[in-house]
Amino acid sequence: MKIEFAVNGTLMKGLELNHNLLELGGVFVEETLTAPLYRLWSINDQYPAMQRCPKGGQISLEIWNIDSSNIGELLSREPAGLSVGKILLADHREVLGILGESYLCEGKQEITHFGGWREYKGLR
Repeated sequence: MKIEFAVNGTLMKGLELNHNLLELGGVFVEETLTAPLYRLWSINDQYPAMQRCPKGGQISLEIWNIDSSNIGELLSREPAGLSVGKILLADHREVLGILGESYLCEGKQEITHFGGWREYKGLR
């Protein structure tokens, strides 16, 4: 069964780990924004980690269609501390996607004000 899956960092089109989505049959659907409830951190400038918070901003991300049976394999290819959870989008849809565990973000640079990983890295 195909599901919509949100990514907010190196899994995005053209970035370092996008091949992981493509190898698992992922199909790009759209770019969109989260509801204004998320904060984003740079993890050693290698990848981002996003968390839902009472006071946050909108974060740009991509929605991909992926077979639900491939989510575990995709997650196993991600860095430790990233997990799958529900993400509320600006249009009020709720989809599964990549989130960061709190321990991963502790002491890291918050980059929420950039609005997304591409924006932070100057890729837009």
